[in-house]
Amino acid sequence: MTTSATGLLKSFPRVFWVANTMELFERAAYYGMNSVLAIYLTDSIQSGGLGFTEQSVGFLQGLIYAITYVVPILGGALADRYGYRRMLIAAFALLTTGYFATGHMSAYGAVFASLLVMATGSGLFKPIISGTIARSTTEENSGFGFGIYYWMINLGAFLAPMIVSYLKGFSWTYVFTASSVYCAAMLIPTLFLYKDPPKPENTRSLKDVLGSAAMVLGDARFMLMIVVYSGFWILYFQNFGSVLWYMRDFVVTTPVDELFAAIGMSIKFGPEYVTIINAGTIILLQVLVSRIVKNTKPLPTMITGMFLGCLGFILLAFSSTVWIFVAGIVVFSIGEMTAHPKYYSYVGLVAPADKKAVYMGYAFLYGVIGSLVGSSLGGALYESILKPIVGQPDAGATVRFFWLMFAGLDIAAVVGLMFYNRSFALDTPETNARARTIMIGVYILLLLIGAWFFYSSVFAGAEISYKTMIQAVIMLIIGGGGVTISLKGKSRQ
Repeated sequence: MTTSATGLLKSFPRVFWVANTMELFERAAYYGMNSVLAIYLTDSIQSGGLGFTEQSVGFLQGLIYAITYVVPILGGALADRYGYRRMLIAAFALLTTGYFATGHMSAYGAVFASLLVMATGSGLFKPIISGTIARSTTEENSGFGFGIYYWMINLGAFLAPMIVSYLKGFSWTYVFTASSVYCAAMLIPTLFLYKDPPKPENTRSLKDVLGSAAMVLGDARFMLMIVVYSGFWILYFQNFGSVLWYMRDFVVTTPVDELFAAIGMSIKFGPEYVTIINAGTIILLQVLVSRIVKNTKPLPTMITGMFLGCLGFILLAFSSTVWIFVAGIVVFSIGEMTAHPKYYSYVGLVAPADKKAVYMGYAFLYGVIGSLVGSSLGGALYESILKPIVGQPDAGATVRFFWLMFAGLDIAAVVGLMFYNRSFALDTPETNARARTIMIGVYILLLLIGAWFFYSSVFAGAEISYKTMIQAVIMLIIGGGGVTISLKGKSRQ
């Protein structure tokens, strides 16, 4: 380590390191559980799972992941109002309870409720830690400080699934208990070591947060960009669902197991290694990739990364051996680490000049759309396309079709982003008017689909389909809210 790096490490206050330790353990809990959650929920009861369908699990994951992106909007304001330390205690209490309860429930509704508690705690936790990092660093060391912060995230995602690989051999319950213990342990530094960092002179009230959210959501040009970029993140969320089921049902992992055995490691290459490969690739290559693209423009870099993501899924389509499967995960991970950092630079370019900071705060909305659509879509398509052909010798063509559909979706997102940059990137009255017309059309389409889903869930069958009804309500809320906010935005201009 160089002297300058040593000096930077010493420049951070104690609260910075306490916050990063909390981030490491919280992310270990989150990724440890999610590395196998889809497998546990869909495995047969005889093999220790809960026996849910892939479609129902995709629906559940979509909502839970979306909540972890939405709750931070309010969590930051609550932390400013009631104090970071108090909200950390609440967050870790919710996380501890949610993880533990999930591992001890078997009914679908009870599991859903337990994960909802976990997601609320995770959403409250996120803005507190990122806010602590921001307020405990200076202009000179903030870049290095956030580098440590992101490294901690991936370190937790890398290490925890390794422990999961061992724990699940005893009982699935141990996996969830471990995540609960990680979070419970963090109550100790919260109570005895953590001190609130200095608050900014002007903190935002809950009313201010809701007002800025309405302003951003009403900006059709910005929301159009979010919708287009979300196409890439639909692929990302397959890593917690359809990719894991595919590995369980179609990929023969014996060659990797034999390689581990040859070097004296008795390891079974299970689905949790998808998360390990993803996080490990980022840990090893992020600095190198960042150096390569540091001087490139945001859009070409994003497109390159998205193409690499597409290539990763093409490899999955032709993963006749486990090594091609692993290569697909690695290539997609390189695409992710290439595209995503430059995404925030691109948001800064397309956001209104006087509101860049506010818009950057809502750039995460790609994750809401990506998780809601990606997890539900992956679960529904896997159950209808791949599940019926498990064990059949001539399944190759269907497998290729399945993964190439997602690769095609990524290509559509790339083309859409290029078209957006050409026709909507500039903030002008004309581009805003065109984008508003498109987004109102999207919202109306959601209203129509939501209305049909609601009718079919309540009136078309002998029994009410509650999952479909919830999906319908979500579509109606997003569609109706989008039309209302878009029209209000138009009337103000």
